[in-house]
Amino acid sequence: MRPLERKNKTANPIDEVLAWHDGDARATIETLLADCGHLRQQVELADRAMSRGFTRGWRPQADRDA
Repeated sequence: MRPLERKNKTANPIDEVLAWHDGDARATIETLLADCGHLRQQVELADRAMSRGFTRGWRPQADRDA
């Protein structure tokens, strides 16, 4: 099976996500915040499950460094 090909390879990702929600900015933000929350939970779960020896001392962080 061939992967889906993008029609416009230079499309703006912001325009794409807004189009996915039919131009509804509020729904777009709601979905992005839900996705962010889910990913934070996944990082927290991975942090608890990984040993320090496995990652040679590195620990995942949900927040960005300044």
